[in-house]
Formats: sequence, C-alpha cells, structure tokens
Amino acid sequence: MTNKFSNTMTNNNILLTGATGGIGQAFSQLLFSSGANLVLVGRNQAKLTQLKAELLASNPEAKNSVVSFVVDILQPAQRAHLIAQLALLPFEVNVLINNAGVSQFKLFEQASESEISHIMTTNTIAPMQLTQALLPLLKQCDKAQIINIGSTYGSIGFPGYTAYCASKFALRGFSQTLSRELADSNIRVKYLAPRATQTSLNSSEVEKLNSELNSAVDSAETVAKALLTLIMQSSEERYIGWPEKLFVRINQLFPSLVSQSIIKQLPIIKKYANSSSG
Repeated sequence: MTNKFSNTMTNNNILLTGATGGIGQAFSQLLFSSGANLVLVGRNQAKLTQLKAELLASNPEAKNSVVSFVVDILQPAQRAHLIAQLALLPFEVNVLINNAGVSQFKLFEQASESEISHIMTTNTIAPMQLTQALLPLLKQCDKAQIINIGSTYGSIGFPGYTAYCASKFALRGFSQTLSRELADSNIRVKYLAPRATQTSLNSSEVEKLNSELNSAVDSAETVAKALLTLIMQSSEERYIGWPEKLFVRINQLFPSLVSQSIIKQLPIIKKYANSSSG
C-alpha cells in the first residue's frame, strides 16, 4: 500500500525518544517511510537494533538516514553524551519528539514514593531537561520543532491515574509556556494528546476497564498519523478522538460537569484499580 505521506518529511531530521515502545515504533515507521531522517533513542539495545533493521529492510539505500543511541534520558551524563554525539551525525537534528514516558493505573494512596517520583521524572522533568540541552542546536536550524507527546489525561484528571495525569498536566503547561517563550525564534513547540491507545504496555485491568466503560481505544498507527499531521500543520496542539476533544473543552469551562460524569464511573474504576494493585 502506498504511503500517502511519502516524502512529506523530507528535510525533517528527527530525534525520537521512547522509540521502541508501541507508539514509538509506529512513529518511527511512518516518519521513516515519509522521508524523515531518524535518531532513535531508547534504553534497550536489542530492541533498537531490531527496529533499525526493520526500517532499513523497507529501504536499504537509506542506511545513513537512521541512527540509534542507547540512552536513559533520566541520567544527566547520558543526556549530555547524546547531545555531543549529535554533532557527528550526517544530518542536523531539527525536530525533537519527546515521546518517552511511563504510565501507572493504581489508586494514589497505594502508589509508593518511588513510583510517583519515577512517573514525574520520566514524563515531565527529563523531557524538559533534554529539551533545554537541545535548544542551542535547534536554534541553529532555519526551522525547528519540539513536539511533546502528552495525553487527554493531561487535560482531564481521571481517577486511578493521579500521578500520570499530574505529569501530563505539567508537560502540557511546559509546552504552552515554552511555545510562548520561543514565539520570536525559529522554533515551534507543539503538543499531541492521544486518548487510550492499544499497546503491549496496557495491563489486563486497563483493558477490562476500557471495555466496561466503553472507552474508545486507538491503534498506535492512528496516533502516528495524527503526529505527522501535527508536524506539517501550524497548529500547536492536537487532541485525538471524539468525544474526548469535547470533554477537554468542557473540563476547561465547566469542570464540575466532567467531575459528575467521572464520579459516576468511580466504583468501576476502583474495582479494577484495586485488582491491579493487588
């Protein structure tokens, strides 16, 4: 099947964190097939090697268009090493996609201090620090973009995901503020908010919860197409799915209405959250 986005990403040199996750792999495949050069970042060498091989199998002549680095972006020394290595690439990175992240479905009172810290650091602090480190290189480009992968839960607080929601609320605030701070520069900051997405990271309890609540679940490929559209468009935010888009707007204006709706679901949410914690 022909990719309708073929060659639309030519001249986009993209650093993608969390490249080997379910959404990250879908991002990698669509971006590469659309003509982008990729810097794949992840923590697992074997998975990075496999992903790179799968990409190049579709276009062996593009072997210089994909490089990978094993990096834990939570570690300052590893982030610094990554930034230093970028200067040695055959292309100049002009797009940063902060995709690496973790989730947790658990009642807040049952989450440990280390779990809360890990979620906040992975989803918010580390992307901010990596972005800051990359800014001098991005400012040297004619045009550059920073795209933070958030969540609908970055706009709607949902029980069972307290730390995760907090981390994505913060990431959305970071995106909006940095966008305004860099408005007079060559860099555009954007925010993509997927809703529930089908990946191997979803626990059985999460799948059961989504099923009982009749929550729509998108494929990773659907999210990847939304990302590509966001990169090509001038808009700074993109929310995926209906009625989630509507709930986001209502929550901004009339949060009590959304609270009433969610609280009705609380017994079901707690049933599966308790099962997950057990």
